[in-house]
Amino acid sequence: MPSILSQSQLADFQKNGFVIARRMFDTDETDLLRTAMEQDPEVSGHILDRLDAQGAATRIALWNRAGDSVYGMAARCVRMVDTMEQILGGPVYHFQSKLTAKEPFVGGAWEWHQDYGYWYYNGCLFPHLASCQIALDDSTAANGCLTMIAGSHRLGRIDHVPVPGEGQNVADPVRMREITARLPEVACELQPGDAVFFHSNTLHRSAQNRSAHRRWTLICCYNRVDNDTVTRTDDRYYVPLERVPDSALKAAGLRFASGAEHFTSRPFVPKVA
Repeated sequence: MPSILSQSQLADFQKNGFVIARRMFDTDETDLLRTAMEQDPEVSGHILDRLDAQGAATRIALWNRAGDSVYGMAARCVRMVDTMEQILGGPVYHFQSKLTAKEPFVGGAWEWHQDYGYWYYNGCLFPHLASCQIALDDSTAANGCLTMIAGSHRLGRIDHVPVPGEGQNVADPVRMREITARLPEVACELQPGDAVFFHSNTLHRSAQNRSAHRRWTLICCYNRVDNDTVTRTDDRYYVPLERVPDSALKAAGLRFASGAEHFTSRPFVPKVA
């Protein structure tokens, strides 16, 4: 199928730097993706904790290749790839995927940041990258859903500074005070199977989960092929992406990682100061 975004939705993305696609994955597909995240030993074996300023942790697992697992099929399916190519204006390749797991009562926060604030240091010269976050559980303001700053992708790349001891970088707090005074914050509340597409320069954060309900999401990220990394210090450089039909998710069933995914043993946190 072609891109799932209407022209109106595409205009919203271009204006705001993000857009929500309801029911991008149906109930059966979402159940497969959720169960794979829960049961795949490669995912559980590569879980990392990212601490926030209060010491609460978001559990993450990251991999840089889209293989033949059911979640690899989600990253490679036509509805995902065609939509990303419409958003970014050209052919794309898979840059990274990750599970983000905020557990009940203890899930940590993510500070204000741009993904390009990190990916610039992977050797991407232009911010021709975007992400798609797929909700595996209800994602609400109460359990730490993503909050976007509408229109912030037009600000360009903002300087980031390290947050001591946290393993996170944060957009310059002095500049952030001016930005949040001028641009609206939007909570992206999602139901399972919904997705939010967002530009790599869109400022976003997520609060701690102090609710009784967990918040698990799968995020697939893409780079435009002509923006291939100019460095080879990690494996986020261009590898051809083979599309699969949308039916490939259900056809894969509960297929786990095959070893082609290139899971990482530590998060990438560039030294910015």
